[in-house]
Amino acid sequence: MLDEAVSRFRPFEVVSKVRESTTITSFRLKPIDAQHWRPFEAGQFLTMRVPDGSGGYVLRNYTVSSSPHQEGSYRITVKRENAPSQDVPEGLSSCWLHDEVEPGSVIEIDPPRGAFKLDGASTRPVVLLSGGVGLTPTISMLDVLARASQRPVWFIHACDNAAVHAMREEVEYLAALRPGISIHFCYRFAAADDLDTVRCHSAGFLTRATLQSLLPLDDYEIYMCGPPPFMRALYDILTGLGVRQERIAYEFFGPASLLSEAGRVSAQPKTPPAAASAAQGSSPRIVLQKSGRSLAWDGVSESILAFLEAQGMEPEFSCRAGVCGTCEQSLVSGEVDYFEEPLDAIAEGRVLLCCTRPRSSIVLDL
Repeated sequence: MLDEAVSRFRPFEVVSKVRESTTITSFRLKPIDAQHWRPFEAGQFLTMRVPDGSGGYVLRNYTVSSSPHQEGSYRITVKRENAPSQDVPEGLSSCWLHDEVEPGSVIEIDPPRGAFKLDGASTRPVVLLSGGVGLTPTISMLDVLARASQRPVWFIHACDNAAVHAMREEVEYLAALRPGISIHFCYRFAAADDLDTVRCHSAGFLTRATLQSLLPLDDYEIYMCGPPPFMRALYDILTGLGVRQERIAYEFFGPASLLSEAGRVSAQPKTPPAAASAAQGSSPRIVLQKSGRSLAWDGVSESILAFLEAQGMEPEFSCRAGVCGTCEQSLVSGEVDYFEEPLDAIAEGRVLLCCTRPRSSIVLDL
């Protein structure tokens, strides 16, 4: 499996390194061989091989923050993750990028992937909500919406203060390209004159009252990215304001337990009870061998992982895109279809829950 995984990675040169704030830096990556650049959609990410200090490597995912219209290179924007305490290590990959990677360095990446993408076919107004370095997908989406759409857009970004506020000038430039784009910056720890000088538009946390004042009543599509507490709080506010669950899309890399308090978050439409009952007789079934549960596949869930989460279960996951292997399980019987190609070859009798749907009834060793 290792050799096959390595063969998918291609060498890219770091052609620029730009400090965006006191904690965030952007890296522009250009392929050594031009044919290895691949188109991407706003919101997708790259998988990078990062040296682990002992002769091996680890895989890390970084969202492409540049515009899909900029062909031939990618930009990633990375926050340095310092150790929060002496007994917790620094972020291996972010510190490597910030401290050791310079223009001229060569790193290896896998082509763009990921299902957190801007719906280019929709005409609904868009709200781009981000916290901290979570603006990396939303700034790419803003670029597309500013240059190739007339949809109303609200770009709402929250961070701690002006010192860590990244890419402000780029956001303001994109918002000025056409009418119909509004921006709002919220600083958790605003300085005394930040509001007076309009470095930020509100202070503290983003609140229900703030969003109500910004957003007229409408059928929005929400794209949200940020730390888990940020997303949990904003999800509750948005649904409390009447935003439909299926209109909220989000990006998050981390264990399922961190999002369990927000287990209601899903980009998947709910199947009406009548439709579910009608389809149940012919639907494939997902049988969980260890627990003895037998579940009728609903036909609408994004993946087997999303389906099991909707049933109240919490299988382990991390990337949700076929990269990390965290959600790999034993497939006792049955067949599945992969809608996202896994980074590594999957052994016979194994399955990645995050990027598959059942082709037939299946039995999982769960």
